[in-house]
Amino acid sequence: MPHSARPQGRQVNLFQALALLLALLLIAGIGGVLSAGLLMPAVAGASALTGATTEVFDDLPTELKEDPLSEKSTVLAADGTTVLATFYAQNRIVVPLEAISPDMQNAVVATEDKRFFEHGGIDPTGMLRAAAKNAFTDDVQGASTLTQQYVKNVLIESAIREEDPAQREAAIQAAREADGTAGISRKLREAKLAIAIEQRYTKQEILTKYLNIAQFGASVYGVEAAAQFYFGMPASQLDFLRAATLAGVTQSPTRWDPVVNPVNSEQRRNVVLQLMLQQGFIDQAQHDAGVATPLAAYLNVTETRLGCMTANAVANAGYFCDYVTKVIANNPAFGETREQRLQLLYRGGLTITTTMDPARQAMADAEVKAGIPVDDPSGVASAISVVEPGTGKILAMAQNRIYNNTSTAGPRETSVNYNTDSAYGSSKGFSPGSTFKPFTLVQWLKEGHSLNEVINANLRPYKMSEFNSSCARFSGPDYKFGNAEGDGGVMTVLNATKNSVNSGYIEMASQLDICGIFDTAKSLGVHLPDGTDYPALPANVIGSREIAPLTMAAAFAAFAANGTFCEPIALLSVLDSNGNQLPVPSANCREALEPRIAAAMNFALGHVWEGTAKGLGGIDRPSAGKTGTTSHNEHTWFVGYTPQMSAAVWVGFSEGTIPVQRLTINGKFVRNAFGATIAAPTWQRFMRSAHEGLPVVGFAQPGTTEVEGQRVRVPSVVGRSQQDAQAILRRAGFTVRVAPEQAPSSVPAGSVASTSPAEGSSTSRGGVVTLTLSNGQPQ
Repeated sequence: MPHSARPQGRQVNLFQALALLLALLLIAGIGGVLSAGLLMPAVAGASALTGATTEVFDDLPTELKEDPLSEKSTVLAADGTTVLATFYAQNRIVVPLEAISPDMQNAVVATEDKRFFEHGGIDPTGMLRAAAKNAFTDDVQGASTLTQQYVKNVLIESAIREEDPAQREAAIQAAREADGTAGISRKLREAKLAIAIEQRYTKQEILTKYLNIAQFGASVYGVEAAAQFYFGMPASQLDFLRAATLAGVTQSPTRWDPVVNPVNSEQRRNVVLQLMLQQGFIDQAQHDAGVATPLAAYLNVTETRLGCMTANAVANAGYFCDYVTKVIANNPAFGETREQRLQLLYRGGLTITTTMDPARQAMADAEVKAGIPVDDPSGVASAISVVEPGTGKILAMAQNRIYNNTSTAGPRETSVNYNTDSAYGSSKGFSPGSTFKPFTLVQWLKEGHSLNEVINANLRPYKMSEFNSSCARFSGPDYKFGNAEGDGGVMTVLNATKNSVNSGYIEMASQLDICGIFDTAKSLGVHLPDGTDYPALPANVIGSREIAPLTMAAAFAAFAANGTFCEPIALLSVLDSNGNQLPVPSANCREALEPRIAAAMNFALGHVWEGTAKGLGGIDRPSAGKTGTTSHNEHTWFVGYTPQMSAAVWVGFSEGTIPVQRLTINGKFVRNAFGATIAAPTWQRFMRSAHEGLPVVGFAQPGTTEVEGQRVRVPSVVGRSQQDAQAILRRAGFTVRVAPEQAPSSVPAGSVASTSPAEGSSTSRGGVVTLTLSNGQPQ
């Protein structure tokens, strides 16, 4: 942060200060503005009163460092008009002079500096009178011109931005000193700087700068923000009465604040009206009408949405708003350090247009709370993240909690965002359970396997040596796990998917490169909530480690977008206070999967409505998804999508790994929560509402190879022994089963009498060939 100009040079005593002030006034009155700036040191040195004070005057700053004014930043929804929140250190909107009504300009000049257009930065008559009174009486009187007041405000603004707290406080104090010798020293400093300002800018430019920097109330800075706050109109529309009200505030922003002290404010307004009358800015009729008008008759306070808690009023978008602020705070695109990025947010006057769709945000919020109300006695939490496939835009983000980032947050109020990574909401994520299985299915397809390939999914322990890994060696005790569906059995991969059979997926993983599975997941944006890689371990194939709902929604969106993965984004554009575009984080859309693989995934996950989500019936248009449940029902999920939207719903206890069992949730007794219990119906209700009015779009048809697999001929094994036949068929890539009943045949008993499919026929590689053995009895 830039440092303010040196607040004051060598200390002066009372008589030195008065001598300098007198000399300054003489030159300003006789020699003009330019002479005052150039000749002041010489006159001060020639005066018998000042002695060595020439050096003192030389120590006073001659240039005023004018940093860009602190302006409020505004966060908008995707429609570009819905305001979610504003952020500011000072509520200010900088505007040009032509955007400020003539009445407002006149009111300020009449009140603060009636000789503004005549003097050269200081008012000799007023300053001499005030200096003498302040020096020899207890009554403090000001005589600063508008130019001097602008200088003072700049010095205070610069002091506020000091990074070191001690330096900041000293600088602010120096800029505000009003009493005794220190006060006169400040006046001298302001006067010298005011002369320099008058040489640099026109009167119109100085007036513009003052009207933008001045404080117009306890919490409002600049005339534009004041006009909008107090009257609900731009400064260009201020009439003489409203202008007189605002012009009266600046002398004591809290004392004359129309909201904080309306009685005082109305009295002060009447004083300003009298001044405007005396100086010919209004006539007697206007004056009398203004005095007769109660302040309440035209006060129209429009509260500014400060901070993300105010975004709760817009479809409970507080959590999304908070995510946006953390994107800005964490991204180097907005500054080298976190402090600089926050300064940009709170002082930079940004216009931030986000990706949030207000209508769908309202739907997401309504449905997640319809699944489990905020005040539900169970205390179970739920969250939903919605992403647009092919763009990465975050359309909605909601949870059954109320956003509150204060220390006085009540029950079911929190600032922790369950949807996001730790750096963007303080959540540590949740175990995804079976919603992680599709990443293994992707790798299965990428390595040339098919959906109708038959696997031996019988439940059994696996030795760690049975898992192949190109990046690590696994060791330790046998890996044991359970099935919610029972002991498994021989089944196709498609059936293992739609019924979410753990033993099927562990068997698939044992036939693949484990590291390839997690490399594929990483290409779809999968990572732990702390930003590190998801560990490549067999147990994580079925979702043992934590992940954020937003990460899952974005990953599944790649299936919907024909394999194109986009990093989730919350910002469409960011404009600075001058309307210039700032760089925003990119979605970095890229092809993570071949379209043929994505099409097969959509086909496979589209069967969820025949499996673990059976009975829900989908959403009356092509859709796909996956349920997820952890070992003891602690966390349950549904992640699903259409070509237009991808949404992840999580349900569980945010406090830790606590089973959701034998609880009454939303008035219904839940013995054991599964993905289809609360998460899937919440997803279904939201997606039905969110797609109303959208065209029905289907998925691309899957290829025969990905569904049926490579076609190969069944080898001839009739007449061979069971052992030989099994070996031959397995070498050809088939899974072999033996029929329980033998059949009459001319071949020896115990040998192969026939196969199904028949030998010589074409069928899918990896499919099942059933052997029927001979009983030794001819037909």
